[in-house]
Amino acid sequence: MPQIPEKIHELSVGQLAARSGAAVSALHFYESKGLISSRRTSGNQRRYTRDTLRRVAFVRAAQRVGIPLATIREALAELPEERTPTREDWARLSAAWRAELDERIRQLNRLRDHLTDCIGCGCLSLSSCVLSNPDDAIGQRLAGSRLLPERGRP
Repeated sequence: MPQIPEKIHELSVGQLAARSGAAVSALHFYESKGLISSRRTSGNQRRYTRDTLRRVAFVRAAQRVGIPLATIREALAELPEERTPTREDWARLSAAWRAELDERIRQLNRLRDHLTDCIGCGCLSLSSCVLSNPDDAIGQRLAGSRLLPERGRP
């Protein structure tokens, strides 16, 4: 991993990409979404402060556990003066995100457990499909393989 001398206080996009492990295109995308910011030189080149490395690491860690970018952006916006997240910030935010992740895990486990049932039904009739029609809610109103009633029909 390339080392950046301490005397360098700003990084080019290439240096930031090399040091963070994120692709240049990902860094541009993060910037377009307001997750990181840069200043422009007189030659219109991006320059990032060194603390952007920690912000990128924060964003990538949150993404790896499935946190949406919009949620990450909201969390970063709550930090005073757009400062870099600290270990304490991560602990606080990850605790808040834990419940959301636990719920997603429960939903995925339920889907996994019903996958065999779905394959078994063949979706020829949605009257018993546990994925498309849980608890046969549609079957009580309609018959056949459709999720939405046709217009003009009862």
